[in-house]
Amino acid sequence: MQTLVVIFFSSALTNNIALTYFLGMCPFIAISKNAKAASGMGMAVTYVMFITAVANHAIYYLVLVPLGLEFLAFLVFIIVIAGIVQTLEMLVERFFPGLYNSFGIFLPLITVNCAILGLSLFMILKDYTLLQVVFYSVGSGLGWWLAIVTMASLRKYLILSEPLESLGDAGITVILAGFMALSFFGFSGILSV
Repeated sequence: MQTLVVIFFSSALTNNIALTYFLGMCPFIAISKNAKAASGMGMAVTYVMFITAVANHAIYYLVLVPLGLEFLAFLVFIIVIAGIVQTLEMLVERFFPGLYNSFGIFLPLITVNCAILGLSLFMILKDYTLLQVVFYSVGSGLGWWLAIVTMASLRKYLILSEPLESLGDAGITVILAGFMALSFFGFSGILSV
């Protein structure tokens, strides 16, 4: 059980998929201007990470490996992610129209969010069991959510500052992400997988 807890906290903090691997930065930078939209996007990404990781794990080990088709994993993972994101997009549009409008183009772009594909590929590289994948995917999703909400909280104070004009909004956001990555790196002595 201790390993599952370590996997969860490690994926959320020390191996944060956004701040350690810098995956999923396109929506991270674009949506983190508004805390409510950032929180909604973080929850959507967490949901998609969990569902796709479990589905991709099952497909990989129950279908692709027995048939010797492991080389198709990349393509299959993308198709599964696209299907799940399309379903999520329809649900959010139907039940949360305000949130759907605040996401704009970035909700369908979860399909090509490299954080979600990276998670599916990392779980195969790490040879996780299904239970470990559950903890890894939820931890990674919540870590991405934590990073984007923290960024949105920091960015609201950028209005009060005057960053260098040449940096622009995206540039200062990337610098803030670097500082956040350093702070999350501080947890590395506590947790490691």
